[in-house]
Amino acid sequence: MRLWWRIRNPLRTTFNFKLIYIARFFPSTRVKNFLYRACGAKIGKGATFGLGAMMDIFYPELISVGEETLIGYNTVILAHELLQGEYRTGRVEIGKRVMIGANCTILPGIRIGDDASVSAMSLVNCDIPAGQMWGGVPIKRLK
Repeated sequence: MRLWWRIRNPLRTTFNFKLIYIARFFPSTRVKNFLYRACGAKIGKGATFGLGAMMDIFYPELISVGEETLIGYNTVILAHELLQGEYRTGRVEIGKRVMIGANCTILPGIRIGDDASVSAMSLVNCDIPAGQMWGGVPIKRLK
């Protein structure tokens, strides 16, 4: 969208971008979580983000990650979506002790229950109940 600044304040978006981009490659989990929280995201105690994980720069305040959750390498968490002629946002709620594999994409409006697992390279386009393992593109329940 060429007119993105009409949706979000450019100064706030630039601030979020800088902090989130630094956090992507910073080795310290504590510093990463501090930077994400400074952008408005709700990050639980002991949550861990892998190298290159990326959070939505427009709406980080719509993202919450539970305690002791692991977000894998290069995973993207989106809270907004630009479609042909449509724009939407949605809260992303990731529960406690969730494990999300590397290279996943989590779309806006998704809820992942406590103790759930998402396999690597998955497109999370629907809610995942607590304690279940899901994976694939699009995502489906795995046994």
